Amino acid sequence: MRFNQSQHLKAHERIHTGEKPYHCHACRKSFTQLATLLTHKKNSCPKSRTMTEITVTLDEDEVEESKVLHDTEKQRGKLSLSRAERLLMAIADNSEVEDLSDGEDNDPAVDEVIPQDVDLMDEQPDFSPPDSSGDDSGEEYTPPDAAEDTDSENESQPNHPQVHRRGRKQQHVENDELDEEDQRHGEPRPEPRHAGRGERWRSAPFRPNLVQFQDGDDGLKDERTGWQPLDYVEQYIDSDLMKLIADCTNARSLGNGGRSLKTSVDEMYHFFGAAILMSCVPYPQIRMFWSNALQIPAISNTMSRDRFFKLRSHLKVVIDYDVSENKRETDKFWKVRPFMDRILIGCRLQAPPECVSIDEQMIPFTGDCPFRQYVPLKPNPVGMKNFVLASVDGLVLDFEVYQGSKTLASKVQDSNGLGLGTLVIKRLSETLTAGTQVYCDRFFTTIQAVDHMLKDDIYLTGTVMKGRVKQAMNKLPDDKTLKHQGRGAVSTVTRADGKLCVVKWYDNKPVVMLSTVHSEQPEDTCQRWSKKGKKYVTVTRPSIVREYNSKMGGVDMSDRMMSYYRMSVRTKKWTIRMLMHFTDLALVNSWLLYRRDNQENGTPRKSILKFLEFRMVVAQVFLSKCDVLHEGAHVAEEENENRHLPPPGKKSQVAPIPHISVRSSAAHLPEMVALKNPMRCRAQGCTGKSRVRCMTCNVHLCLQSERNCFAAFHTGQ
Repeated sequence: MRFNQSQHLKAHERIHTGEKPYHCHACRKSFTQLATLLTHKKNSCPKSRTMTEITVTLDEDEVEESKVLHDTEKQRGKLSLSRAERLLMAIADNSEVEDLSDGEDNDPAVDEVIPQDVDLMDEQPDFSPPDSSGDDSGEEYTPPDAAEDTDSENESQPNHPQVHRRGRKQQHVENDELDEEDQRHGEPRPEPRHAGRGERWRSAPFRPNLVQFQDGDDGLKDERTGWQPLDYVEQYIDSDLMKLIADCTNARSLGNGGRSLKTSVDEMYHFFGAAILMSCVPYPQIRMFWSNALQIPAISNTMSRDRFFKLRSHLKVVIDYDVSENKRETDKFWKVRPFMDRILIGCRLQAPPECVSIDEQMIPFTGDCPFRQYVPLKPNPVGMKNFVLASVDGLVLDFEVYQGSKTLASKVQDSNGLGLGTLVIKRLSETLTAGTQVYCDRFFTTIQAVDHMLKDDIYLTGTVMKGRVKQAMNKLPDDKTLKHQGRGAVSTVTRADGKLCVVKWYDNKPVVMLSTVHSEQPEDTCQRWSKKGKKYVTVTRPSIVREYNSKMGGVDMSDRMMSYYRMSVRTKKWTIRMLMHFTDLALVNSWLLYRRDNQENGTPRKSILKFLEFRMVVAQVFLSKCDVLHEGAHVAEEENENRHLPPPGKKSQVAPIPHISVRSSAAHLPEMVALKNPMRCRAQGCTGKSRVRCMTCNVHLCLQSERNCFAAFHTGQ
């Protein structure tokens, strides 16, 4: 082998001779280069942080070579601060000097990646620069990177012993540049800059030792046999929650206006049923649902327009006077907390599967709100941010509405020094069992989060920013090398403990991923579009990319389902927006469970309700609750008896047959209607006529000893 510099040759010779001239006086370890010793003293050997003596034994020839190297590097303009100080120290002392070669980056005898620049001022605080006469150029030398520093870097520096510094600018331990992705995707609480420093990476096969996942018992799975759509929804929204809303709404109207709205549980069902049905049949204005030309009888006959708006303006889920000042300061969402907690209880009833995903979800709202967030590149970039844990098919298992990193840290144990991504993962992983695989994007993925999850035997996989795995990136090929190899090029490095690997794959651009479960093998192929060739091409794809793409879309699936028929009621109150959003979330979860159970039971696909049909059935059930007699809504008995009669000169309308879930859930009582001519029975297959009508379904049915269509109609026989 040939070398351009003699010091490179000497560093290479130490590989064969085993010479280690640099010693740590605290732990008696030896190293081939001084930079490795300094890294050891700063990170791995805390006993030596207070020691400033470094023993170096080199000959005088290396001193002369260092002088030549100093002149050469200065002329090239590639002299960094730390190397300049070491060279000047060697020229001044003319006795002891360290090896300045970069050969250790490719040295197989050393596994540790060395920082780019090492500051000797932490080790030798009494160092004084030499006289300028020793420089051949006759000019005072100024290190080119001596003025690089930022306030954020000062805050993230580890607590080292204080040293003497000159000037206002702090010297760098290593010269890091913020990655472009970090600048666009910066976190409110970034991970510590020294996190992961000193880790060793190697190009070795990744063989993880995983804990077997124990599938949790889904106790509700057997109970859900034969459930109707309303039964699924009642896991999240039940009569107790409606009673709470009715009581709080009455208390608010009484406290503000001096008069109670006299609303009830059934009227709250009517309100939410009307809101759900409005989302299925969207009109530009809500008032159009009560217009003469476009009115929907299911809504207009159940609740008047003014009553709907009055209930919406007074809707409350908590009594303000019962909430303490301390609770209001610690919980920004205290006005809707009981409703959110009830939805959360329903989400946690479901048994978590083996593979889950964590992502952020936006609650769209553009009105005035003190904790409103702006997340670019989102379909709804403005609103409240909600961190969601979901299964692969989109079922929401847990969530946490973001209201600040400090509030989130108070809900997580041992949160000192943790970044926002790690806090979110720890909070949402509280209900997960050992062996669960969690998938997340680069906003959450850090080595710190991986290590915390490994303590609970939970395995993390996701894309990662390059700046968070700098040590591993130094071992991987650069972007130009992979681009030259072509699409599908991949490289992998494994951490020294064998529990973590980093994979870099080149498709249209480099993709860096981190995992404690998956690696490069086994590879497969996929079809990717070639912009240059205007056709699809076959590209080699590593296993980690395939698993990530197939298991990461749970939260996006839930967002997409809610966006189809969102209860987008125009309002200036963020509380109404939150209630509507979590009602949509409950409906999506209910339909996903309904579809999953029917598919597992072998129900034909045509017999399974679509999401729109499911929502309309739930809305009809809510609207079919017994009418509430509030002020101004009393109906005379004469009008009630003649309600079936059409107005003069108008053709009578046929009452629609309600869904089987409505017929089997609500209370149904027959009534005898005084008609001149009996009406046709609405039971399937019956051709008879009857004067008996169901008070709830508003249809005529036979109720005789020889044929009881009333019972058969309500039991679905």
